[in-house]
Amino acid sequence: MKFCPLFSGSSGNSIFVGTENTKILIDAGVAGKNIEAELRAIGEEPSSIDGIFVTHEHSDHIKSVGVMSRKHNIPIYANELTWEAMLPKIGKVKEENIKLLDTRYTAIKDIEIENFRISHDAVDPRGYLFNTKKGKAAIATDLGCFSDEIKDILNSVDVLLLESNHDVEMLKFGPYPYVLKRRILSEVGHLSNEACGNAILELIKSGRKRIYLGHLSKTNNYPQLAYETVSSILKENNVNIGEDVYLSMANRSNHSEVVNL
Repeated sequence: MKFCPLFSGSSGNSIFVGTENTKILIDAGVAGKNIEAELRAIGEEPSSIDGIFVTHEHSDHIKSVGVMSRKHNIPIYANELTWEAMLPKIGKVKEENIKLLDTRYTAIKDIEIENFRISHDAVDPRGYLFNTKKGKAAIATDLGCFSDEIKDILNSVDVLLLESNHDVEMLKFGPYPYVLKRRILSEVGHLSNEACGNAILELIKSGRKRIYLGHLSKTNNYPQLAYETVSSILKENNVNIGEDVYLSMANRSNHSEVVNL
């Protein structure tokens, strides 16, 4: 299994996961030409993508979903409510490329995909877990809270992109209007650096994992702060980084480190 965040941040998101036989994108929230360039940079051709799985309908996740589908004839997978919300924003899509996720599990060739509910202010947002013979990978961003259900789902993964969106103090004293601050801090908002660190403490109880910290706010966070905050929480709880857990930052404007399981 090959896993790589191509873009991760408040300004746009797209993640690649694949095997020798199957190639999948999760979201396409930046310009299509940029996604194509980063795919090629990690040795993948855009025309080889077997499907785009959409987490939710916000623009930083769907900006070029329609473009990529039309240009490369790629099926788009999303639940019914998300489809209804995003259709007016993505342009015309071939009927055969509209794939409704009406069950929890689906499969494309040798990858089984599980979708699970997340807490965010979208119509029906989802995270995804990808299961192959070589291992499991998951995407869990845009989380208002880290629930027991999500913890149970993610306990079994080998590699994970987990949200570390904001520093609470930066957000509280930053330029955002009060209503937006309340939304981000709510249970349908985003996971803070501290909440991310505490979530990782729970996840590594089930075994060693490779975790990317991602979906950072451009205004209320920066990579070094996110990494240091999470690292401090782990070290305070006697977790050895590099042994008990491998931490990486997911880049905002280009592909991150590629993981091969």
